[in-house]
Amino acid sequence: MKIAVTYENGNIFQHFGRTEQFKVYDITDGKVKNAEIVGTNGNGHGALAGILSELKVDTLICGGIGAGAQAALSNASITIYGGVSGSADKAVEALLMGKLNYNPDVHCDHHGHHRQEHNCGEDGHGCAEKGENCK
Repeated sequence: MKIAVTYENGNIFQHFGRTEQFKVYDITDGKVKNAEIVGTNGNGHGALAGILSELKVDTLICGGIGAGAQAALSNASITIYGGVSGSADKAVEALLMGKLNYNPDVHCDHHGHHRQEHNCGEDGHGCAEKGENCK
């Protein structure tokens, strides 16, 4: 199993399409055997599904994620755990223990008016946790 997490400074980056890094975890027998940080080379949105496929990732943990990216990841057979915030390492540990708090209905529909401070899924913003569209 390979798990990727949208990544920034140890935490889950909150907008899948704008992530500049993934932390990718190799899992064997339910335990992390290796982890590495992989850059996206400035690619965004649709190209990110291709990057994850090339890395042979089968699971993604992220904050907010739009419907188009969800479709691309689904077509690549990548399972999505969205609406997650906090430490990337702790989120992976929680997933492996079957205790990850995520939102299966997370959406982020604010393309065309991105703001740098937008944090879809973080506690202060909350739309991802509520399953609402981010504005």
